[in-house]
Amino acid sequence: MALSSPSPLTPRATADRSRATRSGWSAPMGVITLVMLGSLVVLAVAGAVLWGQAAERPDPSAVLRAPSASHLLGTDHLGRDLLARLLAATWLSLLLAVAATLLGATAGITLGALTAVVGGRARRLLGALINLLLAFPALLVAMFFAALFSAGAGGAVFALAVACAPGFARITQTLAAKVAGTDFMAAARVLGLRRHRLLLRHVLPHIAEPLMLNTTVATGSALVALSGLSFLGLGVQPPSYDWGLLLSQGLDRIYTEPLPAVAPGIAIVYAAVAFQLLGEMLAGAAARRARPRQPEEPTLHPARMGVPEAADHVLEVEDLRVALPTAEGVVRPVRGVTLALRRGEMVGLVGESGSGKSLTALAIADLLPQGACATWGTHRFLGADADSLSRGERRRQLATGMAMIFQNPASAFNPSLRIGTQMTEAVRAHHRTPRAAAVEQTLAQLQRVALPGGRRLLRSRPFQLSGGQRQRVAIAAASIMRPDLIVADEPTTALDVTVQRQIVDLLRRVRRDDGTAILFISHDIALVADACDRVLVMYGGMIVENLPARELATGARHPYTRMLVTSVPDLAADRDQPLHTIEGGPPDPRGTAPGCPFHDRCPHRVDRCAVESPVLSPLDPEHEVACWQPLAPAQFHGQRETEEAEQ
Repeated sequence: MALSSPSPLTPRATADRSRATRSGWSAPMGVITLVMLGSLVVLAVAGAVLWGQAAERPDPSAVLRAPSASHLLGTDHLGRDLLARLLAATWLSLLLAVAATLLGATAGITLGALTAVVGGRARRLLGALINLLLAFPALLVAMFFAALFSAGAGGAVFALAVACAPGFARITQTLAAKVAGTDFMAAARVLGLRRHRLLLRHVLPHIAEPLMLNTTVATGSALVALSGLSFLGLGVQPPSYDWGLLLSQGLDRIYTEPLPAVAPGIAIVYAAVAFQLLGEMLAGAAARRARPRQPEEPTLHPARMGVPEAADHVLEVEDLRVALPTAEGVVRPVRGVTLALRRGEMVGLVGESGSGKSLTALAIADLLPQGACATWGTHRFLGADADSLSRGERRRQLATGMAMIFQNPASAFNPSLRIGTQMTEAVRAHHRTPRAAAVEQTLAQLQRVALPGGRRLLRSRPFQLSGGQRQRVAIAAASIMRPDLIVADEPTTALDVTVQRQIVDLLRRVRRDDGTAILFISHDIALVADACDRVLVMYGGMIVENLPARELATGARHPYTRMLVTSVPDLAADRDQPLHTIEGGPPDPRGTAPGCPFHDRCPHRVDRCAVESPVLSPLDPEHEVACWQPLAPAQFHGQRETEEAEQ
C-alpha cells in the first residue's frame, strides 16, 4: 500500500510544472485523460445499475471457475461473476477516495490557512502542531486510526483523512505565509476585516489553484491507500466490496489463476493515473490562460489644490520607537520619532532608504511585521489615546479612520479577486452597506479619480490594469471610507513622471474634498516640496528637521536636509561636473553610539556632535531642527555656490 502526502505545489513549483506541461503536453494526451475520466464516471454511475445484480447473484454450480467466455475474469468462492463485481465496485472505490481526500483537504487547508490570520502566539502553536503531525508516517497513522475507528469503509475514510491532513496543512501554511506578508493583506488588516473574511476573501482564493491541483493528484493516492487498507482487512468489509477487497480475495489464487488478482490492481492503477493526468491537465490549462490586453491609460487633468482650514490634530505621536529582534542583535530602525498631522494637512516624510520612513508608517497603522515591537510616549489618533483602547477598539478605529496606499500598486491588491470585490468589502464589512449600494459608492469613487470603465472595470482583476490605473484604484479604495488620515507610502515610485503628477493631483483632490490628512512618504524631494504643506526630514530613525515645504529649497537649516536638496539634479547645472552626492552611508540601526547620527557624514560637525544627540528644537513657530550647529539660510546658498566652484 502506498500512502503519501500531496506534493507541495507552491506557486513557483506550479508555474515550473505548468511551463513543462506547455512544452510537453499535447492535445492527444488531453483527449486520453478525458476519455479515462469519462470511463470512470460512466462506470461509477452505471456499474452498480447494470452489473449490480450479477455481482451479487451466487451460483453454487460455478464456484471458483477460471476465466472463460461466460465469466471473463472467473468467479469467486460463491460463484459470483468477478468482472461484474469489479465494474460494480467502481462507485464505492471512487466515492471513498474522493470523500477521504475532501475531508483531509478541508481539515488540513483550514489548519494551514489559519496561520496567516491569527496572532503570533497562535501561529507558532499551529506551526508546532503541524510539525508534530508530520513527524508520524502517514501509512502508520492511517493504519492506526483505521483500527481505532474499527474496520469498515467509514473508519478507513476518516483514518485516511487524518493521515493526509498534515500534508495539506504544511502546503497551505507555506502558500499562506507568502500571502500573509503581502501589501493587500496589510491593507485588508487596516480595513479591520475579521479573520474569517481575511481567510475566505484573501488567503484561500489566492492559493486556491495550487491547492486544487494538489487535491486532484491526492485523490489518486487516496484511492491506492484505501485499496491498501481494504487489502489488509482494515477497510471495506463484506458484504460490501471495493477494488482493494477484490484484490485481497483474488490473491489466494494468484499462482493458479492470476487474472482475478491482477484485474483489480489494473483498475486501481488506471484510476490513479487518470487523476494524476487530470492534475497535469489542469496545471497546463491554468498556465495557458491568456491575460487580456491592458487598457490604455486615460488622460487625467490636474485638479486645483485647496486646503481646508482645519487646525485640529488627527494624529499625534511622541517618541515613537521600533525594535526588531534579529540573530545579530536588536535592530532599532526608529528612534524617537515625534510628529503631528492636522486635518486637511499634507505632510511629506523624506529621507534616504533605511532611514525608517516606512516602519514609522507601519507602526502608526499597527502593521509592523511579526516580532517587531513599537513603544511611544504619546500616541493619539482622532483624539483617542492608543494605550486606553483595547486591541479590538484600536482595530475598529484604524479601520474606519485610517487608510494606506502602498508603494507597489501591483502588490496592493489581491490578484485572485476582482477590483469590485476588493473595493466594496470595507463599506460592506463596517457600514453593513448592501452590495448594490456599495457598488454604487465604488462607481462614484472611480469616477472621482477619473477612471473610465464603470462596471466593466469593477469586473477586472488587478493584472488587467496599468500601474497608474492600479494606483488610482488604490486611492479610490483608500478614500471610499472617507478616512481622517491616509498614509501614502511612496505611491509614485513605480510610475512615470506624468502619472506621478496625476497621482499627486488626486491626493490633493481627496484632501480638499474630504478634509483628509495625508502623510506622503517619498524619496522625491522636488515632488514633496511642490505637493505638501510641511516636510519632515528623517535620518537614522529620527526626525532631524520639520519645516514648511515652501522653505525646503531655500530655508533648510539641517546639514543633511541641505545635502538632500543639493543632490536633486538641476537642469541648469554644468553637465561636465559630477552630480552632488552625500558621501558615506546611513548609520547602522544596531549601533548604540552616542551623539548625532549624522555626525560621521556632516561637514559642519563640532565636538559636541560626537557625544550628545541633538533634540528637535524650534527655530521659529513653523520650523524645528535637531542640530547643534544649524545652518543659516544665507550660509546655505553660499556653501552651495562654494561647492560648485570647488568642483
